[in-house]
Amino acid sequence: MKIKFPQLLLSGSHKKIEPILFEWFTLVGLFVFAAWLLGIRGVWRLLLQSDPTGITMVILLIFVIATIWCGNRSRTLHMQRQMMEQAIANPNDPKSADSWATEYWDGLRANPVDGSAPMDVLSEKTHGAHGTAWWVNGLQLKLGLLGKVIGFSMLAMQIGHMQSFDQSQAQEMLRDLTSGLGVALLTTMVGLVANILLGLQLTRLDRFADEFLAQAQSHGLWIKG
Repeated sequence: MKIKFPQLLLSGSHKKIEPILFEWFTLVGLFVFAAWLLGIRGVWRLLLQSDPTGITMVILLIFVIATIWCGNRSRTLHMQRQMMEQAIANPNDPKSADSWATEYWDGLRANPVDGSAPMDVLSEKTHGAHGTAWWVNGLQLKLGLLGKVIGFSMLAMQIGHMQSFDQSQAQEMLRDLTSGLGVALLTTMVGLVANILLGLQLTRLDRFADEFLAQAQSHGLWIKG
């Protein structure tokens, strides 16, 4: 006798799929507009010229690559969600035969010795790659903090090399001192902003993957029942 509770959960399984790929395109559009606006204001030139260490450039490059990866991941999850919906609506549809959800349901039907193995495999496919992406997100913040340490080290070295204070050299001395402080503050700021924006994308991916996993598990419980 089949369990009715999971079937009740499936009553809302055909709800409209969350447009995660469209959300990513919208977010990237905002990023491009903001980058263009900062470019015409001269902010990018200021950031790159004020950081002789190159850490700011590395953080920006990591952010761009990670954002592109998030777009590809959004596309993959969106396609898998569509294939799962098709498999639920039409179990005999050959187009969904190779989907993650179908493989999970086939694993449940096989009654493996380790009953949690099919779910573990599905969880790895839906969330496994996100772990590395979150590490990369933290790396941006750490690079910003590294720039802060380097900047303050430059500032301390410049102060230590000061033999005497000559009022005629005050302007040049202040410029040398503020260069180290600029590196410390700018790299930290860029690292924080990049960390927040990439974290927003990864949070949306995790949430979409959670919903995918819950729906696949709900249908799996109905199958086992």
